[in-house]
Amino acid sequence: MKKLIMGILAHVDAGKTTLSEGLLYRSGEIRRLGRVDHGDSYLDGNSVERNRGITVFSKQARFQAGNTEVTFLDTPGHVDFSAEMERVLSVIDLGVLIISAPDGIQSHTETLWKLLRQRNIPVMVFINKMDLAVRERETIIEELEEAFGEGFVNFSRNRDSEEFLDDLTLAVPELAEQVLMDRPVKDADIARAVRERRLYPCIFGSALKMQGIEYLMDCLDRYTEEPAHDETFGAKVFKVSRDERGERLVFLRITGGKLAVRTLLHGTDENGEPWEEKVNQIRFYSGMKYRSADEAEAGAVCAVTGLSHVIPGDALGSADPDGGEVLEPFMTYSVIVPDGMDVHTVLRHFRELGEEDPKLHVTWNSETAEIGIRLMGQIQLEVLRTMIEERYGYTVEFGTGSLIYQETIANTVEGVGHFEPLRHYAEVHLILEPGERGSGIVYNSTLSEDLLARNWQRLILGNLEQKEHRGVLLGAPLTDVKITLAAGKAHEKHTSGGDFREAACRAVRNGLMKAESVILEPWFTFRIEVPTGYVGRAMTDIQQMGGKIGDLEQSGDRSVVPGEAPAAGLMDYPVTLASYTGGQGRILCSLKGYDVCHNPEEVLSYSSYEPERDLDNPADSVFVSHGAGNIVPWDEVEEHMHLPSALRSSAPEESVRDMRRERLRQNMASDEELRAIFERTYGKSKKVMHKGPVERRTKQDDIASAEALARNEEIRKKHMRPAKGAGEAKSDLVIIDGYNLINYSETLRGLANQDLGAARQQLVDRLVNYQGYMQCELIVVFDAYKVPYGVGSAEQHFGVQVIYTKEEEPADILIGKMVDEEKGTRSIRVISSDALVQQNALGHGADRYSSREFLEKLEEAEKEIREVLEEL
Repeated sequence: MKKLIMGILAHVDAGKTTLSEGLLYRSGEIRRLGRVDHGDSYLDGNSVERNRGITVFSKQARFQAGNTEVTFLDTPGHVDFSAEMERVLSVIDLGVLIISAPDGIQSHTETLWKLLRQRNIPVMVFINKMDLAVRERETIIEELEEAFGEGFVNFSRNRDSEEFLDDLTLAVPELAEQVLMDRPVKDADIARAVRERRLYPCIFGSALKMQGIEYLMDCLDRYTEEPAHDETFGAKVFKVSRDERGERLVFLRITGGKLAVRTLLHGTDENGEPWEEKVNQIRFYSGMKYRSADEAEAGAVCAVTGLSHVIPGDALGSADPDGGEVLEPFMTYSVIVPDGMDVHTVLRHFRELGEEDPKLHVTWNSETAEIGIRLMGQIQLEVLRTMIEERYGYTVEFGTGSLIYQETIANTVEGVGHFEPLRHYAEVHLILEPGERGSGIVYNSTLSEDLLARNWQRLILGNLEQKEHRGVLLGAPLTDVKITLAAGKAHEKHTSGGDFREAACRAVRNGLMKAESVILEPWFTFRIEVPTGYVGRAMTDIQQMGGKIGDLEQSGDRSVVPGEAPAAGLMDYPVTLASYTGGQGRILCSLKGYDVCHNPEEVLSYSSYEPERDLDNPADSVFVSHGAGNIVPWDEVEEHMHLPSALRSSAPEESVRDMRRERLRQNMASDEELRAIFERTYGKSKKVMHKGPVERRTKQDDIASAEALARNEEIRKKHMRPAKGAGEAKSDLVIIDGYNLINYSETLRGLANQDLGAARQQLVDRLVNYQGYMQCELIVVFDAYKVPYGVGSAEQHFGVQVIYTKEEEPADILIGKMVDEEKGTRSIRVISSDALVQQNALGHGADRYSSREFLEKLEEAEKEIREVLEEL
């Protein structure tokens, strides 16, 4: 019999537990249907869950669907318990995503889809509450494809019908050949497409009324594949809890081989210490009940007793470790110990809870005798308070919660660390660069092993990965940074591993002290549903808290305001919303991740962090002097370092004229690429060959060059307004309506009448020169109406981003979205003479140039470029 492990996922109140009850009832596993609102559901047996009517802890149950034995895991839907849900994803073969038909796709649904996609988990979709839906099934399918891509097919109908086969072959084109050759489409063909995430069967129904459940069970049996398992033992731990007697239970999925009672398991704990323990008991749970067994085979989900060292996320035996969790708590609270309770006893209890949920991050401050924890929200805080009371018999309170900030950098710097006390030596140079948002810290090495041995390089990178790096503004965790080992030096006799650990960590800190640091804060995506009369108030509130508003939706007398905003502003907003709408408004939020803080000055004003006094994270280096180690301040290290700088100067210093040449070479293209573009645009250039020695420069030549550079800078200022803010701000952004500009250029318009592709290419080639000369970021958008059956694409052409919109996607809408994403961060100009594009750009806060005005400026810049090219 085929074995399948399935996870049920959804946003809160979509009907997960109700569907679970229906599957168990229809398969004969239970004799009576329970309900969440009645407090008698089969899976929600915990008192906290019964009282609140929500799923807090993941549960498992088993049922049979045809020839398939399904073990399914019911996960929490509330965003506060997302960590519990995410751990389940590491052990399932298939995800069943539930969407409430009346509510549609919610922000948390998008988060779930992102996690499923990242882990490459096959998905089936159950659209629930169709008895309350006002939209047609085809409309819901279209919404799914618009949000998540193609591949969604309605499986709640006759699967031999011509309509079903058309939809199926459209989603999986290779099946069309089988249909055309009158070969039947087999269940195995569909199952393969589901496993490869090219097909997402959609089942419509109502779990409360037992509609659509048979279709879902049929799909689980016919269109799924059992994964292959290793022969050697392996297991993944996804949950730790305690039974009613307080015995520790470790829930795991067997990924290979077998696990028997009294088996000795071994591994290393979080401190790197080895451990070895015996499995005392194996339990197979279904709801709150379980049966004991002597062994568990590959593919099984079970709980074992006797293991005290493992935590969720650990891998045992041959199993691969989990890739890490995405969702992190963003609030920190202090625990207020009740009078008469020993604080160390309370700390021990919280650490036991921390073993069950590592995301609690239980900390102990010995100086203030204070316990700290991290949580996702207020509901999780209340549930934790109830658990303490029920399990340990006392009540705790919590201090006022505060946001957990993070830090990153906005520019590229070189960090130098030198550690050379007597009889020790190591020097490390690291390049620190800004990373993509949400990427964490990425480590790499470009250093040749001829210059520094591989074992030293591994030691440096390994020590950096183990350390939790802190920023220099708040002392907050560092993230979204690329750290590259660029140079290093060891001594033949006096270097040890600890020397490189010290040098590497000091190099990171040294680079951070030089860098332009940025504070990040947690952001939410949201959907606010209000009566239409309150839309203006809702939009004003979001804008005041620094948020961004998406496209408004309206249905009857109610409107939906989607968008994203800082968590700080949304924390208490549900109460405010209910107050001014008289209880008619509601807001659904989902954690988006970390983004740039909207009020960094205010946050800094509350911080007392002094980076130079952080003894655990020194930025200074140690150099030997007169036979003893001498501490050199971080801002003087480069004057004493032994290796040359790994970062080259941005331009040579011989002359002002050479600076201009170097800038063109670096920012436009290589000489060969530049000349090819130039000759395609203006024809062959005459290269003057100088005979004899190069003429010596005079003081008058330098003055003339300086005057020319000043003139060019003046021209540049006329073209582009400098970005707001001081320092190395983001470059100006120019967004061009491509076809509109072609139509306003007599030369390009004539070429387009003969060859549209050639006209596009010539325009882009000219814009490459302009972008390099003007030092701006340039995006050219070509509208889909000129690209039949366009699916949309984006490509880079020597630094110019060229975007082709999707079919029926107007350029003005796409340009408006791009402006909205970048507004407030830099100067933005939109180039178009199209009224809709101009109005949309102006509405999103961008400046406008007509195509005719820009063509004049483009030609003026090209004249300057030709002068420089003649000098090259």
